[in-house]
Amino acid sequence: MKKFEKVAIKEGNPKWKESIFRQIPIETKPGEIRTDFTRDYNRILHCTAYRRLKHKTQVFFSPKDDTICTRIEHVNHVTAVSYTISENLGLNTELTNAIAIGHDLGHAPFGHSGERILKKIVEKELHETFWHERNSLRVIDKIELLENANAKLLNLNLTYAVRDGIVSHCGEVDERSIIPRGESIELYEILKPGSLPPYTWEGCVVKISDKISYLGRDIEDALRMNILNDEQLSEFRDILGHTRIKHLNNTTLMHNFVVDLCEHSSPEEGIKLSDEFVYLMNEVKRFNYKYIYKHTRLNNYVKYAELIINTVYETLSELYDGIESPKNIDRSSNIHPKLSAAFLRWLKHYALQERWEKDSKFGNEILYDLTKREDYIQAIVDFIASLTDRVAIELFEELTTF
Repeated sequence: MKKFEKVAIKEGNPKWKESIFRQIPIETKPGEIRTDFTRDYNRILHCTAYRRLKHKTQVFFSPKDDTICTRIEHVNHVTAVSYTISENLGLNTELTNAIAIGHDLGHAPFGHSGERILKKIVEKELHETFWHERNSLRVIDKIELLENANAKLLNLNLTYAVRDGIVSHCGEVDERSIIPRGESIELYEILKPGSLPPYTWEGCVVKISDKISYLGRDIEDALRMNILNDEQLSEFRDILGHTRIKHLNNTTLMHNFVVDLCEHSSPEEGIKLSDEFVYLMNEVKRFNYKYIYKHTRLNNYVKYAELIINTVYETLSELYDGIESPKNIDRSSNIHPKLSAAFLRWLKHYALQERWEKDSKFGNEILYDLTKREDYIQAIVDFIASLTDRVAIELFEELTTF
């Protein structure tokens, strides 16, 4: 028997019923052969937010080099790493697949920089906060839509275990171990990232797989883009000199992290690495932050991203006039047709006043009441957060071209 088989989220586990709970009962298709978690995986795979990840930043903004990692490649790495770990330990691989493929759906354009820019807007205008894990939960619960067999657009309506794993996937990994919490909670009561561990062991696996997946890959991209110099690489080789790893590449780092984690994890002690690999993870993170994530070339692009997001936000916010806002937006289409059309489509999907009563295809939750300015601001934030780097740049260029 594999080490974690008895605690895997499967029938018979005390957490099973809560884990497969959906906020609304889901329709069963004729001849359905998929499990609840496989259905969740497929629903995420087919949604628009997943497709957009291919043009969203991982570290380097809107890269012209097609081999540079974007958010969708990172998500696929996390899915692969968490599958390998969960299969080896005896956990539910269908659950880890679904959490992993959906864990970053709420990322803003321009990665964590875009996230910080939107956070400033939300704090100032709505007196709330913005963080990508919470926004990923909002995306899968309220934003993303799929057409059912009757051509009606509905929310994704995913299981509790997948929703929980997505909203709790981030935060710094505990240096000693990750152990799931015992109780299910209302997930919107989680008010800051990394404050609670996931509800399931599978969620814990995705949480650490996220870290394993990006550390070495970011170094590979930095090398390709000439971010790192010989002296810095010498410092990295000194870090490796304290471990059994002798050569720098992403596959070697991931392999050794995965093998070490599977060897040292247990239901009694949690999902954990050995002291050697805790040291390595912390040192690689320190190295990346020092030499890659704060590099001057990236800092220059942060300023560009801030200009783009703030310009789009300010343009749309100035068009607010209660229920007359859509008319204002439409009138501005002679100045910025792409932005006006895109935001009007957004409002049609989610705003009360824009929902056509005779159009029965919309079955999703209404999010915005345009009589309330805060709802209109939230609509702009949701819209901007959904944009890819490429589209955000296109809209900015439209706003700055005469």
